Amino acid sequence: MKFAHFAHVWGKPGMTPADRYEQLWRELALCDELGFDYGFCVEHHFRPDESWMSAPSLYAVAAGARTKNMRVGPMGYIVPLYNPLRLAEEIAVADQMLNGRLEVGLVPGINPAYFEPFGLSYDARKTPTLEYVAYLRAAYGETQPFSFNGDHHQTASATLAVQPVQQPHPPLWMQSRDPETLRFCAENGLNTGYFLVYPRDEAAPRYRKYLEDWKQAGWTRKPNIAYSTVIYVDETDQKALDVALQRASRAYEGFIPPGPEETFMDRVAEFAGKFNERGEHGAAKIMANLFDPDYILENDLVFIGSPDTVAAKLKNAAESGLFNTFMGEFNFSDLPEDDLMRSIRLFGDSVIPALRDYEPF
Repeated sequence: MKFAHFAHVWGKPGMTPADRYEQLWRELALCDELGFDYGFCVEHHFRPDESWMSAPSLYAVAAGARTKNMRVGPMGYIVPLYNPLRLAEEIAVADQMLNGRLEVGLVPGINPAYFEPFGLSYDARKTPTLEYVAYLRAAYGETQPFSFNGDHHQTASATLAVQPVQQPHPPLWMQSRDPETLRFCAENGLNTGYFLVYPRDEAAPRYRKYLEDWKQAGWTRKPNIAYSTVIYVDETDQKALDVALQRASRAYEGFIPPGPEETFMDRVAEFAGKFNERGEHGAAKIMANLFDPDYILENDLVFIGSPDTVAAKLKNAAESGLFNTFMGEFNFSDLPEDDLMRSIRLFGDSVIPALRDYEPF
């Protein structure tokens, strides 16, 4: 298995953004010391009450300056928000600055509120994201200047001043549970993954098909399938639960947009209803109960406990959910930094060695 520090870079009461970023670098420096494989961040916009990370290239370069071995990057760039040529340049420069340690997630974006201020259509976001894989391969190809004439991206003639260190391009990821997108990822050699709101028992068959398509496409390396959720490790189960369970049940409150005329749980029900409308009833049930501490603990939607307990829970989840990369959200809610850093250290010292040689597929 592989292990990542994953950060929404939640805004913290009493901290400035600068304070929060400095805390983030301390987290990543410790993760690097402990042998984590990756550091990833999100790209969110326009919610000062939620995530403070709207510039993932800056995250990658700053994280690289504070680490030596970890691979870092966005998970992922919201492709439709960028000029395609400008983003290709940015990725190449970042990979050079990181000396080939950049990982690149590409996503269409899940929140309409990210698109409106840019004057862009939320409905026209998926196919440009898929097409961008071919665009990057053209931009980083041997033929320079390059041209690209797609349905969504066009470049008549451009020569990149800087090419990425990694050829033909940095490793690409596209987090998805959509069967069509997963087929595209397998055919094009993209890593993938999913988030805790998608039930693991429903996820496994889809990712098993992805693995079949991957093999059929002729790729010789094993892909990464990631799973992301909250994690907290402490010396004993009881101490871990005392410190983290209530906080874990508030970890994703930022997902629910503010609405002064409705209660929080009314807004949760409305948000969960959107999953039901798409026929994703398992995800709707998780979303409706995501803020119930007993529910998330009993269903192992978060991993909280001693190193032995967390290692066992994580191994069982990887087997049932068919993932070989764990993206842990270590910093959540108002978790004090002393507890945060102790959790990361215990995870790195005890959980990673226990699972490093485990192969779920």
